[in-house]
Amino acid sequence: MERLSNREIQIRDPFVVPDLASGRYYMFGSTDANIWGPGTGFDAYVGDDLDTWEGPYPVFRPEPGFYAERNFWAPEVYAYDGRYYMFATFRRRDNDRLGTAVLAADELLGPYTPHSDGPVTPEGWSSLDGSLHIDEQGEPWMVFCHEWQQVADGEICAMRLTADLKQAAAEPQLLFRASEAPWTTPFHSERYPDQDNYVTDGPYLFRTSGGTLHMLWAGFIDNRYALGLATSESGQVIGPWRQSESPLYSNDGGHGMVFRTFAGELMLTIHTPNRTPNERPIFLRLTEAADGSIVVEEGQG
Repeated sequence: MERLSNREIQIRDPFVVPDLASGRYYMFGSTDANIWGPGTGFDAYVGDDLDTWEGPYPVFRPEPGFYAERNFWAPEVYAYDGRYYMFATFRRRDNDRLGTAVLAADELLGPYTPHSDGPVTPEGWSSLDGSLHIDEQGEPWMVFCHEWQQVADGEICAMRLTADLKQAAAEPQLLFRASEAPWTTPFHSERYPDQDNYVTDGPYLFRTSGGTLHMLWAGFIDNRYALGLATSESGQVIGPWRQSESPLYSNDGGHGMVFRTFAGELMLTIHTPNRTPNERPIFLRLTEAADGSIVVEEGQG
């Protein structure tokens, strides 16, 4: 198996699982060479640090008759109830809309197979980038994007799931729209020239050591990819959500997640630049302030 540096790995939407049992990091993401076309599956990389990786390991390959054949995006992997669950976005064959489905495996490197009966997000919606959130009562939620191409002003929504993660347990709730963030600007698209478009991508929720609930999500500034931060004023997934005045990262990178290293550092990973086939993973240390706010440490990126 090859050993690769971050500069050698083409990946979008990186998602890292630190595995305490092995003392190793597992990195998942959108790994098709052309994620805008036919879907091959998802690969993962394994490393002892965040600089070099072994891989790629194939963790998902669709069986014949799978409900999607293109746009395999943004796998996120969680340990839950004794198994590993992957939340991933696919473009459905039957209605050509994006939706987030749930796959499952007994081992961290899979193989992952369908767990939900197709996408869990609403059938009539174009939805993407579903992320698992377990609330303080132990109830599972999916937080996801209602795509800007369908609603113009992209939305972040939350939906309670059944305990087995196989289906929705309630209707989606709107948390906020992209235009509500002070740092976002309209996204100019040749496909929708008459729409005033605002993009939401890649929501990811996490708590600081003091209990503040934050959400990462990506959008655009002058058609350049950027990462924003929102904070739940109630400490609950339903918010209300207060948007940061400025982006957390604005140098053509985004769709991030946060994890703690084995040394206890709070770490952000994103892909940059936002151009295929040049996207690569980067890792940025975060500083957590006493008031619960976070910033990217100076001198990085």
